[in-house]
Amino acid sequence: MAQVIVTPQARRDVDEAISALTLPEDTWARIARSLRPLEAFPLAGPELGGRWAPTRFVLGPWSWMILLYRYERSADRVYVVAMHDGRSVTSATAAHR
Repeated sequence: MAQVIVTPQARRDVDEAISALTLPEDTWARIARSLRPLEAFPLAGPELGGRWAPTRFVLGPWSWMILLYRYERSADRVYVVAMHDGRSVTSATAAHR
């Protein structure tokens, strides 16, 4: 089972979203449930290309919440590196031309 670690940057991203969007008090518990499958299936999320490679992502508790992560196979660790709002044109999953 892979260990899932939320980096300080990802924690800041989520905390800022909680504050700015007035997300519910159980936001972190919801996020933990979204990340739980990565313990058994660390390569479950699609891999991003370009400047984001080899980052992968899963959706958070809301369809707009993109949780970006990297899997370190040698240590069997998943590092959640950022949270993006998928509605933003600057999101890692936004279509860029």
